[in-house]
Amino acid sequence: MNTYIKLPKEFYQKIKPFGVKEPKLIKFNSELNNFLNLNLNENDVNLGKILSGNILPHGSDPIALAYAGHQFGHFVPQLGDGRAVLLGEIVNNNSQRFDIQLKGSGETKFSRDGDGRSPLGPVIREYIMSEAMFNLNVPTTRSLAMLETGEFVQREKLLPGGILTRVASSHIRFGTFEYFSYKKDLKSLRILTEYSINRHFPEIIGKEDMILEFLNKVQELSIKLVCKWMSIGFIHGVMNTDNSTISGETIDYGPCAFMDFFDPNKVFSFIDQGGRYSYINQGKIMFWNISKFAETLVPLIDSDKKKAIKKVLSILEKYPDYFQKNWTESMKRKIGLKVNNNINAKLATDFLEILHTNNVDFTLAFRNLSYFLDKNSLNDKFFTLFKEQKKIRDWVRLWESRLIKEKDNKIKILSDMKQINPFVIPRNHIVEETINKTLNKNYVLLDEFLEVMKNPFSETENKKFISPPKINEQVRNTFCGT
Repeated sequence: MNTYIKLPKEFYQKIKPFGVKEPKLIKFNSELNNFLNLNLNENDVNLGKILSGNILPHGSDPIALAYAGHQFGHFVPQLGDGRAVLLGEIVNNNSQRFDIQLKGSGETKFSRDGDGRSPLGPVIREYIMSEAMFNLNVPTTRSLAMLETGEFVQREKLLPGGILTRVASSHIRFGTFEYFSYKKDLKSLRILTEYSINRHFPEIIGKEDMILEFLNKVQELSIKLVCKWMSIGFIHGVMNTDNSTISGETIDYGPCAFMDFFDPNKVFSFIDQGGRYSYINQGKIMFWNISKFAETLVPLIDSDKKKAIKKVLSILEKYPDYFQKNWTESMKRKIGLKVNNNINAKLATDFLEILHTNNVDFTLAFRNLSYFLDKNSLNDKFFTLFKEQKKIRDWVRLWESRLIKEKDNKIKILSDMKQINPFVIPRNHIVEETINKTLNKNYVLLDEFLEVMKNPFSETENKKFISPPKINEQVRNTFCGT
C-alpha cells in the first residue's frame, strides 16, 4: 500500500531499489516488527533480501520522494531521496499509518551524481540513535533493520556498504513544500497541503482558516520536539529544512550527538564550522525553518498577499512565548518543580549556568540531583561533580526550599525526576566504539548497548554506559556519512 503514489507524478520517481551483492542482516527490531504487525519472520532466509530491496514485499510500489531545502541557510531547489526508496506504507492494528523506507538502496534521479549508497557506519549510528531516542520518549523515526550489503562504497576511502530499513509516520518535510513553492506550482502545493492535513491532522479538516491551523500544529510539534532534544542534551547537528518534518519527528541522524559536559555553544558536526546548529541555537533555527515553511503556505491562505502574510505572522508571533513556555516547563520538571513562577524558572537556568562554568556532565548532574530526595540528605557524589562548591551548595539550599513549597511528597517528586532524567544516554564515545566493533563483525557491544538503551531511565551497574568519556575518549567531531 502507498497513498503517496496516488499524488501527481511530480511528487516522486517510481523506482525499484537496486539489488545488493550479499545482504546480511546485522540487527532486526522484532519489537517494532510486532508493533507494526508486519509479521516478518526473523528466521526467514529471505528476510535480508526483502529488507535490502533484493526482493520486493507483496503490495510494494516503491518510489523516491522529491523535495528541496535550505541547507545551512542556502536554498537548494532540488534534493529529494538520493539514496532512499519508500517501499510503501503499513497500517498497524491501532490504525496508525507508517512509511517503510530503505536508506542506502541505490541511485535515483535525485542522487545528484551520488551513488545512492550508504556506508555501514552511518547505518549503525542511525539504528542506535533512533531507537535510543524512541526509548527516551522523543518523537522520532525508527529503525526496523540494519544490513551489510557485501559491497563497498567509495567515500574518502573504500567503506563497507549498509542499508537501514527506516520507519516514519511520513517523510513529508518542510523542504517538500519548498520544492513546489520554488516552482510556483500552486496546484501541487495545494494537493500536498491537503494530503498532509488528511494524513497527520484530520481533526482540523473543514475548520475556518484550516491552513493557518495546519501551520500552527506543525509549529507546536516542532517546538515540543526541540525542547525534548535540549532537555536531554541532544544536538541534531544538521537542522536543514529538508531534515525537518511536518510530523514533528526527529529524522536523519547524521552528525548528531549527545553532550557530555554542558556547553550551550557545543557543536559536534564537522561541517558546522560557524556553530549555526549548536545546542543553544536549536530553538532559533527551528523558528527560522518554520518561517521558511510558512512562506510556502502564503499563496494558499489568501489571494491578497498582504492579508495572507499578516495571518501567517499571527502564527509565527506565537513561537517565542510558546517555545519559552515549553523550554521552561521541561527544565523545571528536570529539577522536580512544577509550580509555574519566575523563581522556579530562574532556579533551572541558574543550574545550567553552574553546570557550564564548572564543566559538569549534563546527564549525571540532573540524575544525581535526585539522590538528595532518595537519601533525604546531601549527597557527596553529586557535589564532587563541581569545582565551585559554594555556588552549588547555595543553589541546592534554595532548591530544597522550593521543593518544600511543592504539593507532592518527596517520593512522588523523586519518581517524576527519574522518569525525565535518563540514567543512560548513547554517549558518543560508546557509539563510536560500538560502530567500530560492529564493522569488525564483533556484535557483542552492539547487542549489550541496544539492550541497555531499551530502559534508559532504569539504573544499571554497568559503568561503561554511564560514565563520561576520559580525555582520550572524547569525540569532538561527528560526520554526516554522505
